[in-house]
Amino acid sequence: MTAAGTIQFRIDRRSGVATYWQIVQQTKQALRLGLLQPGDKLPTAREVVEATAINPNTVLKAYRELEREGLVEARRGLGTFVQASLGATTSLDSPYRTDLEDWVARAHEGGLDQEDMTALFDSVLNKHFPQENS
Repeated sequence: MTAAGTIQFRIDRRSGVATYWQIVQQTKQALRLGLLQPGDKLPTAREVVEATAINPNTVLKAYRELEREGLVEARRGLGTFVQASLGATTSLDSPYRTDLEDWVARAHEGGLDQEDMTALFDSVLNKHFPQENS
């Protein structure tokens, strides 16, 4: 079992995205990338509050949403544990990741900044998954 703190949440207060939703999305991303596995313990609400200076109720709301989706389970007195994974094809050693890292490096060398790359990537995703991103 992995120790609590395997995931470190980064809260962007300027993003316009609700703080609890940022925690949900970052947890799902860690599950997709294989950074979190079934049985891993999520950081306690107190640990997240200390690291991010957010309200503990916000953390609990995020964890409840993840539990509602069947991804984690709260165990009274023990913590919150990962119950399910979200995919194996996007792991950190995936050839897709290597290709994407190469693309990002080329785009950066070509003068694109992070916002340009995000817009371009989102545009391509929306082309291939129009009904899912509308």
